Amino acid sequence: MNNDSAFSRQRFIQVTGAGVMGIEFLKSGRNLFDAPEARAAEVTSPMTSDEALKELMDGNKRFIQSMKDSCVLRTPARLMEVAEGQNPFAIILACADSRVSPEIIFDQWIGDLFVVRVAGNIATPVNYGILGSIEYGVIVLGVNLIMVLGHSRCGAVEGAIKAVKTGTAFPGSIGNIVKAIQPSVEKAEGEPGDLLQNAIRENVRTGMGILRNSDLVVAPMVKEGKVKVVGGEYDLVTGKVTLVA
Repeated sequence: MNNDSAFSRQRFIQVTGAGVMGIEFLKSGRNLFDAPEARAAEVTSPMTSDEALKELMDGNKRFIQSMKDSCVLRTPARLMEVAEGQNPFAIILACADSRVSPEIIFDQWIGDLFVVRVAGNIATPVNYGILGSIEYGVIVLGVNLIMVLGHSRCGAVEGAIKAVKTGTAFPGSIGNIVKAIQPSVEKAEGEPGDLLQNAIRENVRTGMGILRNSDLVVAPMVKEGKVKVVGGEYDLVTGKVTLVA
């Protein structure tokens, strides 16, 4: 373990106030959790981040094809297989939009994906529930691929554009979501093309950047090559997911 990684993990413990238990959590990972639902089931899943990404993109192709053919059969046997534990092969940070369901658009089922959903698919440090969920998937469940998934016509990003362009204020906690997206809108303003589409992609890149460089648990693992973070954009009309560089 390098010094940067050790320092980052120490800071994680200090920030969360986990103390001795936090130290054991980071040392032992998934073994610290004894609840059956927290343990990985003995099921087959992709072992590398590249294999996991290929399965996601292949699944998206199957999803698009299924709209022309019939849906993939879901069996009771698979339901029973994952009842005692989970072994998802990818973490998806997706928007809460009801039209964006990762399990469906990647042609996966129960137990395959560890999905975290929030309006605007934001990954901001103040939202510890979001980052904590992703960290749990990485440390406890051993997932080595994270995808930040944006989508076309995102209402949260549209709201951020209104806030930047007209100064529109949004009530309650909605304003916090919009505020988190505004820097991506401001960056996209200088890019050629459609502002909304550009801002959606910039927002995905912002989430990727936080996970790769700022998160106290995930970032060190990314630098060590143990975890891969990618971005994607889902098209509501075609159903296709395009990778965002």
